Amino acid sequence: MTMLLLRRTVQAGKHVRSFSASQTHLSERKGLVLGVFEKEGEEGGLHLTEAAACFDQNLSGKLSELLKISGPTVKQGKSRIFYGIHKDFPCVAVVGLGKTTAGVCGSENWDTSKENVRQAVSAGCRLLQDLEVKHVEVDSCGDAQSAAEGAALGLFQYDQLKSKKKTKVTTHLHGSADSAGWQKGVTYGEGQNLARLLMEAPANYITPTAFANTIEDKLAPHAERVTINKRSQAWIQEQQMGAFLSVSRGSEEPPVFLELHYNGCPDSKQAPLLLVGKGITFDSGGISLKPSPSMDAMRADMGGAATVCASIVTAAALKLPVNIIGLAPLCENMPSGKATKPGDVVVAKNGKTIQVDNTDAEGRLVLADALCYGHTFNPRAIVNVATLTGAMDVALGSAATGVFTNSDWLWEQLHKASVVTGDRVWRMPLFQHYTRQVTDCQLADLNNIGKYSRSGGACTAAAFLREFVTAPHWAHLDIAGVMSNKDEVPYLRKGMSGRPTRTLVEFAAGLVHNG
Repeated sequence: MTMLLLRRTVQAGKHVRSFSASQTHLSERKGLVLGVFEKEGEEGGLHLTEAAACFDQNLSGKLSELLKISGPTVKQGKSRIFYGIHKDFPCVAVVGLGKTTAGVCGSENWDTSKENVRQAVSAGCRLLQDLEVKHVEVDSCGDAQSAAEGAALGLFQYDQLKSKKKTKVTTHLHGSADSAGWQKGVTYGEGQNLARLLMEAPANYITPTAFANTIEDKLAPHAERVTINKRSQAWIQEQQMGAFLSVSRGSEEPPVFLELHYNGCPDSKQAPLLLVGKGITFDSGGISLKPSPSMDAMRADMGGAATVCASIVTAAALKLPVNIIGLAPLCENMPSGKATKPGDVVVAKNGKTIQVDNTDAEGRLVLADALCYGHTFNPRAIVNVATLTGAMDVALGSAATGVFTNSDWLWEQLHKASVVTGDRVWRMPLFQHYTRQVTDCQLADLNNIGKYSRSGGACTAAAFLREFVTAPHWAHLDIAGVMSNKDEVPYLRKGMSGRPTRTLVEFAAGLVHNG
């Protein structure tokens, strides 16, 4: 019955003609993603978006007719495809956007309508990608930025090292005047994808030097507003960054201290936002060697540096009128005859001594020296990002990034940004209770692990970092739980997530008005 109706549609429709592969070369096929809402109070009812309604009108109502007879209502996040109903679009994917009344949800801490658009558009684009459609136009679904983010994030796949690759799809906005919102969403999505690319790549491809060179290449188009310093081991030694050097010494790969200055504000005297990212390009655990299973995932232990640097690349592409400094201490944590041993004591840049009882608690060591150095720029706020503790994954899983901060104002800005992006944050405690566990140390000023071992591990790590902070507005983002994605975020494929790049960008953009 459906096929018969479809045949009648293409014969009778005024603006429709039959489609065949001979008329349109397969490589030139175009696809279309259109959205539909669930109609409130009407079981099985659908409400077409503006673009879908226009498309339906051009087909004399046949899209609506097909939707009614082709099965149950297209539910939120699901998709349905129709072939040959329009001469310009041989494949049309209709995606479910949920209820029209969706919006900011206090219990979920995000904008449900934006998340629904991202999820639906990504599902439609992937469906067309699986059909090897290379050119896709996308309905804005009432939110062009979120639609563009869903398309860009949903289509990303790290297959650079595979001989058989996914079809490369180019996406464009369909039937909407909000091209600015679409382009902004593309830029946000590409920023997160850059972080995913860096995190997913094997550690023998993304060494500290290769990481720094990649970011330098990405920032080259914005050279008039960006200064890049790739600091060598000799410079690190001159700065007396003993904690950082204690981590890098076990590896044959030389460390790099990457320093980025984005000068987007016309007022050069504006105090900068300081972003600091942990850059362990491979973490074996050092002498405190990690178990073999899943150690390969530690190629992404530079996720903090990846998201920080990707957010600065994105800020530069958006020409945000803010000044941002990014710091990324980059090195490997490897065992060798030169590696730091459990029980060794090292001296940080600020002169504090640290007893290293676990060489696998190395992220806080490299961040300590970077935070000390970052204070010399008198920043308006400091945000450090790190895949710091497995305890953070245990506490929150992949639902949200854990935030430890000494500033209510900074927390509010980060939280507000995360509601918009859907890449959520959750505030964690910075009690003195945890500080005492790292300052009660047998041989030095501080111990790099809490004296009660695993108990409150994410909190004791944050308390350790606070010992190297004097600024009134500082936040530590522990992203260990959100480092990778299995199927929790529907618009991200399985693999390294690049989270929370978009939240960092949105936060930086918010400072223009709320700084």
